[in-house]
Amino acid sequence: MRLYLIGMPGAGKTTLGRGLAVAYEVPFVDLDAEIVRREGRTVVDIFQTEGEAYFREREAAILRLVLQEYPRLVLATGGGTPCFHNSLDLLLETGLTLYLAVPTSELLRRVLRAAATRPLLAPARDEAALLLRLDETLRARQEFYERAPLRCSPPACTLPAVRELIDRFRTTA
Repeated sequence: MRLYLIGMPGAGKTTLGRGLAVAYEVPFVDLDAEIVRREGRTVVDIFQTEGEAYFREREAAILRLVLQEYPRLVLATGGGTPCFHNSLDLLLETGLTLYLAVPTSELLRRVLRAAATRPLLAPARDEAALLLRLDETLRARQEFYERAPLRCSPPACTLPAVRELIDRFRTTA
């Protein structure tokens, strides 16, 4: 089993992913954490020193390495992972992809304190600017996210509800 979680920053990919990995008894990988481990520096540092284009290239390359190394896993992608370098096609071809569709008002609440550690959100100076940035980012990524065969939205993104959704999909697919 390979399960990929996609969605905006703050959607809950890492939290839900950890629980799903335990439930399905497979390894859990957070792609951003894997990038940090392999690069030896933070995502913020990579963005600041090398730029987004470099980060997206490394992200795509490390995604491919992770998929070579793990025949079974739950993977929490970065929010932009599906949108660059044909990564969404790779995810759709090699496993089951679940889109965590969280409204931007809820994302704002979740990322408000940690926005400075998220490179694409850090430039927002206040709550209104951050909400605008989340709205713009979601609009740009929506077409990619919507291609996932599975989707959940709060409050239905609980571990039991998502397991039921996945299990139902796997038995009917």
